Amino acid sequence: MKTSAIAPRQSTASIVLAFAGDIACVVLFAAIGRDTHEHGLDVSGILLTAAPFAGGAAIGWLLGRAWRRPLALWPAAVVVWLSTVVFGLLLRGFAGGGLAVSFQIVTLLVLGVFIIGWRLAAALVMKIRKSRTLA
Repeated sequence: MKTSAIAPRQSTASIVLAFAGDIACVVLFAAIGRDTHEHGLDVSGILLTAAPFAGGAAIGWLLGRAWRRPLALWPAAVVVWLSTVVFGLLLRGFAGGGLAVSFQIVTLLVLGVFIIGWRLAAALVMKIRKSRTLA
């Protein structure tokens, strides 16, 4: 196997920060949803709402082996995003939460923007930093 084909080893800190970024997206999604629907912004309510989607994100990290390249759009971000949505909705449904089609669509779109978006923002920051150090 060529050495260039092997992904560079990621630091533990970058892996933990990337996972935390995905979980933060899920918590933000839950908080916005609760606030929009006037359910209140108490910490326990937000965490209860976020829990199935956080579980979905964790499943996505395992399925996509996101720790290998946690900032990559493919496969990490896409697998984590879609797993967060699919498994999150399944877990929410099993727990008795609502699954209206409109909620499913909003979940897909918002979590996509959040989970892929923070990686795009991080890539832009890294690109700017790199260009400044080369100048």
